[in-house]
This record gives sequence, structure tokens and C-alpha cells, in this order.
Amino acid sequence: MIAITDKIAIEDDEIEEAFIRSAGPGGQNVNKVSSAVQLRFDIRHSPSLPDYVRRKAETLAGSRLTKDGVIVIQAMRFRTQEQNRADAVERLVELLQKAAERQAYRVKTKPTRASKMRRMDSKTKRGAVKKLRSGKISSD
Repeated sequence: MIAITDKIAIEDDEIEEAFIRSAGPGGQNVNKVSSAVQLRFDIRHSPSLPDYVRRKAETLAGSRLTKDGVIVIQAMRFRTQEQNRADAVERLVELLQKAAERQAYRVKTKPTRASKMRRMDSKTKRGAVKKLRSGKISSD
């Protein structure tokens, strides 16, 4: 089980990992060893995620989401498979945690009576200043 939040967790068998050759650090070792990880998670068919997390994660995934609803994360930052696997899982967890955050509802408020009065007073003063400035000056 991979914990996302205290209430949401995904099963290990929902994640597919494939090891590919890396373009990252490693010198000549890069050409011989498949140390990069390509992690695939089918978000649309995952029974572990609530609908609101699924919808938000699909938008957050962006170009990492395939047409079939599979999130693909490639990790090739490190030289070993273990580190790259942990990095890929960590990035998936961060994405799902961000998707699990619920946005607080905005409560509409009305302006107070005092703020309305202040606004009207400032408008009256501004109008008086403009009226004074618009006086025509006659030149003889």
C-alpha cells in the first residue's frame, strides 16, 4: 500500500514499472544498464481514488496523462534503479496529494454600512474637487 493521505491509499499492484535505458548520469554504464524507471498508473480505472481526486489529478497531470487515462512518470535522475523507482513513486504521490487537497469554499460577504459611507464620502469629495477645477477662467 502506498499512502497518499490519511484516508487515501493505492495498492502496489495498481502501479506498473518498466525499466528503460537512462539518458541521465552514469557514464558508459548508461549504455549497459536499464536504470531509468517508467511508472504507469491507470487513474481512470483505479478503485482506490475518489472521483474528485481522479478529476483533479487528470488536469494536474497535463502532458503526463495519456488518452487512455494512464499517468506516465519517467525517473532518470539517479544512477540506480532503486533511487529512480523511489523518485517516480514520490512524484506520483505528490501529484495525488495535490489533487486530494480540497479548495475552501468562498463565503460571499456584503460591505459594511461604514465602508459604504466611507466610499460615498470619498466620491463626494472627489466630485467637489473636480467641480472646483472645471471653473472657466476668462481672459480679458
